[in-house]
Amino acid sequence: MTDNAPAGPPPPASPESSGSGPAAGAPYDAVVLAGGGARRLGGADKPGVRVGGRALLDRVLAACVDAATTVVVADPRATARPVRWAREEPAGGGPVAALDAGLRLTTAEYAVVLSADLPFLGADTVHRLLAALRDSDADGAMLTDDDGRDQPLVAAYRTASLRGALAALATGHAEHADQAEHAAHTDRGTLTGLPLRRLTGALRLTRLTDPLASFDCDTWEDIAHARARIREHGHVLNEWITAVKNELGIELDVDTRVLLDAARDVAHGVARPAAPLTTFLIGYAAAQGKGDAESIAEASAKVADLAIRWEAEHSGGGSAPDAG
Repeated sequence: MTDNAPAGPPPPASPESSGSGPAAGAPYDAVVLAGGGARRLGGADKPGVRVGGRALLDRVLAACVDAATTVVVADPRATARPVRWAREEPAGGGPVAALDAGLRLTTAEYAVVLSADLPFLGADTVHRLLAALRDSDADGAMLTDDDGRDQPLVAAYRTASLRGALAALATGHAEHADQAEHAAHTDRGTLTGLPLRRLTGALRLTRLTDPLASFDCDTWEDIAHARARIREHGHVLNEWITAVKNELGIELDVDTRVLLDAARDVAHGVARPAAPLTTFLIGYAAAQGKGDAESIAEASAKVADLAIRWEAEHSGGGSAPDAG
């Protein structure tokens, strides 16, 4: 789904709107940059490219789902959850101009800034960045890739520090700015065309290393690598379950081991085709109750016990029935 509310100041952030996790009590906003030209992908719609059945943009939005406000800087499109939309002027003005446009719709003390092409980014990494920032006196906390290079679009920043650095760049008075280069790459007083290093160079940063979460998809080779990795044995189950929940609009966290154990017991003690039908009935029974993870675990335990009793009857053959 998508929220096409007109651009304008969002309502003040509140702890209740920030969700749970390490960010609770200190709401953060998220700014996702999704308007690049994707030249190395032949101009393809990179945010819409699917990895594991989900658009890259939706995978990134899932990682910052507990943000008080999420701003996507791009032309509006359908998304898996509501967001606000912004656009730099002129469109295609580069990441610094795009970040400035997105930041104008935020109010929280912290801003998580992300690119829209991070297939392996998770909420745990977002929370790690926020925790590292809050526990330091730095202006921002960013990831580095496996080569040690800074990834300023996988980072958390103090919003006030970011706004101050952007304002300094826009007016051409940042102490580190090289005025000749500034004149060559941007109109005076604007942020169009400026590289991100000009912005981050003015900030005090702390860094975390996470080669997987910082992996971005710039080429079709990168896309192929990401698609292959999620199909590996150690990842495919969680990726598939997440994709199914996203497709069905389910936000419930389920202990898949409980369901798999019940399905295994049914397949072994009853018949293989009974396993998928039984897991469906477990879900249906849980939905008739509270519909939470505990309900699923309780229904799974009952079914597993039933499967054991069923198998015991068969194994016992002609023995006397249980008393009672």
